[in-house]
Amino acid sequence: MASPTIAANAYANLARVLENSGAGKGSEATGQSFASLLKDAVGSVMESGRKSDAQTVAMAAGKANVMDVVTAVADTDVAVSTLVSVRDRVIAAYEDIMKMPI
Repeated sequence: MASPTIAANAYANLARVLENSGAGKGSEATGQSFASLLKDAVGSVMESGRKSDAQTVAMAAGKANVMDVVTAVADTDVAVSTLVSVRDRVIAAYEDIMKMPI
């Protein structure tokens, strides 16, 4: 189960991404494209996974604390869960658009 700190960090990261993406500002040419936004999100999840893997290897070598490993794994879990939720919402939105009459 995710701690309140991890959840707060996930919400703060999402707010930062939405703020940087220009959501709700109309169609501005200076905003980040949807494709690059998704690419950055996937890159962020992959980086979180790499950090988790590095912490696990460090613990196996006796150089890391168990709490650090658990925190890194929990951060990765939250990031992956958020990405899956966003993916599901994007697919649902696409399906809704495809059902619209022309």
